[in-house]
Amino acid sequence: MILPSVHPIVLCGPISPLGNKGKVSAIDKRQKPPPWVITLTGLAGDAQADLKTHGGPQKALHHYAYEHYACWIDEVGPRPVLAAPGAFGENLSTLGWTEDNTHIGDIVQFGSAFLQVSQGRQPCWKLNERFGHPDMARLVQQTGRTGWYYRVLTPGVANAGDRLELVERLRPAWPLSRLLRLLYADTLAFAELAEMAEIPELADGWRRIALRRLEQHRVEDWQPRLEGTTQG
Repeated sequence: MILPSVHPIVLCGPISPLGNKGKVSAIDKRQKPPPWVITLTGLAGDAQADLKTHGGPQKALHHYAYEHYACWIDEVGPRPVLAAPGAFGENLSTLGWTEDNTHIGDIVQFGSAFLQVSQGRQPCWKLNERFGHPDMARLVQQTGRTGWYYRVLTPGVANAGDRLELVERLRPAWPLSRLLRLLYADTLAFAELAEMAEIPELADGWRRIALRRLEQHRVEDWQPRLEGTTQG
């Protein structure tokens, strides 16, 4: 499946309070007018509250499929955050691009910037707070409707009317849906984990997950990330 050329909705947001636990986050993204300046660490004017686990060169921009919103409304109800793009902290919102037809290593042009799909998302407890649902992060993980991240290969500027365009597909055997299934469902498929660990375009952190599972023959503990017993 080849990605269609699409006009994205572009979003960014500041650090602000999240939930009732005294935590802060920049998950509340709002539509940003053009022009959009894209740097090596993401959109100019965007923020991340926890730079240890969010943002950085391998997670410069987060993309989420808007068609998933209808599924979420059916499954968790018509919550206020689902009334417009930005519910999942995404920077790019589109119709037509999903985890099924987007691949690790895809090179994408947006304006004069070139982006590359670097990894999927590991949902964390902040989604529970954002949605007022204690299992939202776990549901996002289980469904594979996680969205994905880009690294910025070439910084640039995008303007109104610019489209996201697939420039090159380097890993046709590795749609994000396959990667997410391996990470969250078929978690000890060792032959596939060995392949995953050798994908040069995959972010180092995700390659290390595969290597640890191969070495230890067990899956890492997801509870701290999903439930917030530690920062996620």
